[in-house]
Amino acid sequence: MSFFRNHSGLFSSLQRSLSSQLLEARGTTQLQQWRLITKVRLKWVKNRSLDHVIDTETDLKAASLLKDAIKRSSTGYLTAKSVEDWQKLLGLTVPVLRFLRRYPTLFQEFPHPRYASLPCFKLTETAMLLDSQEQSIHQNHESDTVEKLCRVLMMTKSRTLLLQSIVPLRWDLGLPDNFMKQLIPKYPGHFQFAKAPNGSVSVKLKEWREEYAVSALEKSKEDNNVGDEYRQFKRGQTALSFPMTFPRGYGAQKKVRAWMEEFQKLPYISPYEDSRRIDPNSDLMEKRVVGVLHEILSLTIHKKTKRNYLRSLREELNLPHKFTRIFTRYPGIFYLSLKCKTTTVALREGYHRGKLVNPHPLARLREKFYHVMRTGLLYRGKGVDMLSPEEILLDNGEDESEGEEEESEVEEADMGEDCFEEISELDDESDEE
Repeated sequence: MSFFRNHSGLFSSLQRSLSSQLLEARGTTQLQQWRLITKVRLKWVKNRSLDHVIDTETDLKAASLLKDAIKRSSTGYLTAKSVEDWQKLLGLTVPVLRFLRRYPTLFQEFPHPRYASLPCFKLTETAMLLDSQEQSIHQNHESDTVEKLCRVLMMTKSRTLLLQSIVPLRWDLGLPDNFMKQLIPKYPGHFQFAKAPNGSVSVKLKEWREEYAVSALEKSKEDNNVGDEYRQFKRGQTALSFPMTFPRGYGAQKKVRAWMEEFQKLPYISPYEDSRRIDPNSDLMEKRVVGVLHEILSLTIHKKTKRNYLRSLREELNLPHKFTRIFTRYPGIFYLSLKCKTTTVALREGYHRGKLVNPHPLARLREKFYHVMRTGLLYRGKGVDMLSPEEILLDNGEDESEGEEEESEVEEADMGEDCFEEISELDDESDEE
């Protein structure tokens, strides 16, 4: 097993060659037949467990971004006036001032030095302690962060992405707040800044790194050694199958089972392989798109991101114009949530009963961060200053809604033959952010 890990780049290169040969050998007849199945669209089914995760982490992300903004401020605080227009930017459903006052364990309010009626907010001692722990994690896992950014760039056609496309994904990918000024310049052998034709700043991969060109799906199959599937895949004798978890009732439907089997039999195209020679209207391209989206979500800390963030990567990732329909077409792989007045896509295999399967250290710290937020909400107006940072951080405080999450793992669905009707997709032309 260690030999395979040490030579994963070589196996990835051989596999790309084998997959091309396999594609030519299969011809077009089988792919044409499969198209009749791919036209089936399944109904969107609500998952209360994943919706709960997305709902809570919306506030968590907003609080984290505000914490970073206060740190960047030259004064060490933010005024209510300076953040009044940030509500949409932070994805909040309430005014920013109200949000800041909701969590006194993180944000300490005080009057402006010159204008007493102007509220200001600085970080509490607890928030600064959490931030120091976060910086420690970034330092200890810096090589993983560099690899992750390389992988994202390696999936693009030009090995380049606009900085404005990367910044919205910073929190989801677990990039440090100062990655533009410190992380990228620190690794000149990996990255370089470049100017796009329109004058915008972009980040370019300095050179291809074959050792990174192994997808999360390939790694999981190798690590778990699922039967002989991975060994046969490396020999070009079979395709890799995506893990699928369907809402209750879907898996028992004959049409769904047939669809799953045909889809899984198609050759697996690595997201790091050049896809420009693949027919954009073929079923193989559709499976390649599933693989790319699966890989992007696998690279995120919480195995999810906003749909609009992926749209900004569409052209560079060689995705079709309406690629977001993939999320509703493959509900066994992805989950599309409409919580918090936005659309978020999550990777189903990343969660079990509302909890991350393999949480990154940063995800664990964010759980602690959220516990501090909840503590502030519960003790607001009741002498929260009586709680020391040590008392708050030592109390892990399991989420009160854990029992609710376990119960809500069962997804809401009225299962019947009508789940195979042609239905209009969830609006993928507009997305309120």
